[in-house]
Amino acid sequence: MDLLYHAPEGRGIRPRRDSRFFHENTLFLDMQYKDFHELSIWRDGYDILMKIYSMSEAFPSEERFALTSQLRRSANSIIANIAESHGRYAYKDKVRVLYIARGEIVETRSHLAVAFGRTYIDNIMFKELNSIYVTLTIDLNKYIKSLS
Repeated sequence: MDLLYHAPEGRGIRPRRDSRFFHENTLFLDMQYKDFHELSIWRDGYDILMKIYSMSEAFPSEERFALTSQLRRSANSIIANIAESHGRYAYKDKVRVLYIARGEIVETRSHLAVAFGRTYIDNIMFKELNSIYVTLTIDLNKYIKSLS
């Protein structure tokens, strides 16, 4: 697909109207675009989410609509908000949604602490997952800083 066309003489090269990636006079080509699932923070969050789903299958059945659901939903919300922020155009809007993702990380860590307190997970699992989420928070903060 030809993303550029030549304007009438004297006007230079302009982006086509149907081009999705342009800002003022700068044209961003499709090959420079990264999809949300290519972000390392999204991939890391996804990997942890899969661990959360596997681990929480062993929770008692009475927790199905309580702690199990809350833990899975908050862990899923982390990557959903990272993906959503990737689709936002304005810097402030991107960062606002990433701050929500950061809050979801803390919420997930809180649910993990409750699961540990109720002895649904052992100390090793709790420390491992908590440590991974702390690292994800650090990486998310770095990503937010990289956007400015």
